Amino acid sequence: MNFGDIVTVDFGQPIGSEAGFLRPAIVLTADAFLRFRPTTVFVVPLTSTARTFPSHVEIAADDTNGLQTPSCALVEQLRAVAVERCRAPSGNVGPAITHQVLDIISMITGMP
Repeated sequence: MNFGDIVTVDFGQPIGSEAGFLRPAIVLTADAFLRFRPTTVFVVPLTSTARTFPSHVEIAADDTNGLQTPSCALVEQLRAVAVERCRAPSGNVGPAITHQVLDIISMITGMP
């Protein structure tokens, strides 16, 4: 697992408007930290339902990321999940998408 990888995550039963069930997500834990084999990783869930929220990042499906349908990263739903909830990576979104996601996290949290 690496920074920017697309993994399928079992988010479980959602409450309210949480992303739930089995769905793809982007790994946002830094590679330098992943070398220590953490028991949890930060992920941003994806959806195939496009909405025009400022906290969503559109991702086209392609061979590099392994997505089957165009998706949106639900950046406002960043969360830590146990590594055991994650399946093997299907691809990687690359630096352009990860930078967009990190910029939105910075905006949401107020961190530079």
